[in-house]
Amino acid sequence: MNTAPRQKCLVEFQLAEQPLRPGEVAIVGAGPGDPGLLTLRALMLIQQADAIVYDRLVSPQIMELVKPGAERIHVGKASGCHFVPQDETNDLLVKLAIQQRRVVRLKGGDPYIFGRGGEEAEFLVENDIDFLVVPGITSAAGCSSYCGIPLTHRDYAQSVTFVTGHRKADHALELNWQVLAAPGQTRVFYMGLHNAPTIVRELTAHGLDGNCPVALVERGTTPLQHMTVTTLNDLVDTIDREDFQPPTLIIVGEVVQLAEKLARPAQAGWHSALTNRTAITGSRLPA
Repeated sequence: MNTAPRQKCLVEFQLAEQPLRPGEVAIVGAGPGDPGLLTLRALMLIQQADAIVYDRLVSPQIMELVKPGAERIHVGKASGCHFVPQDETNDLLVKLAIQQRRVVRLKGGDPYIFGRGGEEAEFLVENDIDFLVVPGITSAAGCSSYCGIPLTHRDYAQSVTFVTGHRKADHALELNWQVLAAPGQTRVFYMGLHNAPTIVRELTAHGLDGNCPVALVERGTTPLQHMTVTTLNDLVDTIDREDFQPPTLIIVGEVVQLAEKLARPAQAGWHSALTNRTAITGSRLPA
């Protein structure tokens, strides 16, 4: 029996429903930048919203999907330079909901993975505002895939850890370095450029080989993607030499060496400086 027509109808029904009510806030993950990585539900909500409160990591291509007439409010943040303080963003979401707007809080990546989505959801609950959360493809998964780096692999990495490289109010980066330096894993540092010297110092001090491969991925999955593979020992020099800027992921682990084999030729900005390999001059080119 052919069930394809029935399945199609179910999908169409789910996408046609109206889950976002006046006075409700949807905290939505926009993925790492490529609009093709949006979920269907994220797209549906973006096109329903009366007001979009969005971060600087939401790509212009995704913002083009917002319905005409919707209010667009930029609350983007950069390390040490907050366009709108978090407390004001929280208050704004409540204000818009009280005005009976259909509100989408649009975040790069996944809202619950280093996206402050949990803080905003707590504030909405405290103010009796209905909300829903739509997960997105987190930057670690999206950017690593586009760069030919499987975060787990039976031969190289049996686990993966997502790590913040930046603490609230610029507090010291105090992590369980002993666990992070253990073999057989991939470590992905978000927002880690400023603390790269600390990352190198602590990982090597706790036993990780300084020749361990490291990938730097700036603006991954977007036309401005720039990627370099280097080593832990050379990480800081590579950041300075190639002028990496946020948002940049730092991926540390033996599995990074597979990038030379698995990255597709269309992935630009490629530069490998792994030990015992010939260095290639990197460049910033469209991905």
